[in-house]
Amino acid sequence: MYDLLKSKTFIIAGPCVMESVENMFLIAEKCRLEVEKRGFTYIFKASFDKANRTAASAFRGLGLEAGIAALKEIKEKLGVYTTTDIHESYQADSVCEAADIIQIPAFLARQTDLLIAAARTGRVVNIKKAQFMSAKDMRYPVEKVRQAGNGKIIVTERGTIFGYNNLVVDFRNLADMKELGVPRVMDVTHSIQKPGASDGASGGDRKYAPYLTAAAAAVGVEGYFFEVHPEPDKALSDGPNSIPLDRFAEILDIIKTLGDCPLPQLS
Repeated sequence: MYDLLKSKTFIIAGPCVMESVENMFLIAEKCRLEVEKRGFTYIFKASFDKANRTAASAFRGLGLEAGIAALKEIKEKLGVYTTTDIHESYQADSVCEAADIIQIPAFLARQTDLLIAAARTGRVVNIKKAQFMSAKDMRYPVEKVRQAGNGKIIVTERGTIFGYNNLVVDFRNLADMKELGVPRVMDVTHSIQKPGASDGASGGDRKYAPYLTAAAAAVGVEGYFFEVHPEPDKALSDGPNSIPLDRFAEILDIIKTLGDCPLPQLS
């Protein structure tokens, strides 16, 4: 699988959190159809536990056991690659039964034990750049995974904290992360998030998603990450920055149109 990620544009997409198995299948089937129609590789993503929600009362997901079962069912019945995130080292061995890619959340990008546990599963490890880290400092979590014996790594840009309740994307980060020699992902929808800005929950503004997608395509990234939901305004997590399922194809067309333009390398 890792060779495919290095050679072909891939799309990671799904609901922010596992709300129900039915909801997951609805999103996965539609996303797979639109992604594969455009010649890209599709990877389904959803979180079984949103352990870093702003408020204690926020919905967290289906939980580890039910989440893994749901992910397995989607993987087997739809024939798609899958990914989910872990927050504790002990979760890695269980999650690798259902996930082709283990995601390290941005807030935990420097957690050595978590990185090593993910690495030792032998799965692809997706390290999301922390909102407080520079792209150049991503070499250190990458080195931790490599030193644990796993060279199957991708890295994800998801914005940098800028003042209170806001993120900005410095596209120089994607250029700098290219020097790591691993596939890069632009997490479009988390980058338009407004952390903690919505009365105990994260806000966001999905109107910026097409612009960030176009900019990432112009930079020439290998992968893209989108939260997608059939009714974003009713989503149980990250609704304000999620892409409406019936508009997802329009976002993919931006990548199809702009993603094949090679950039000159200057030094």
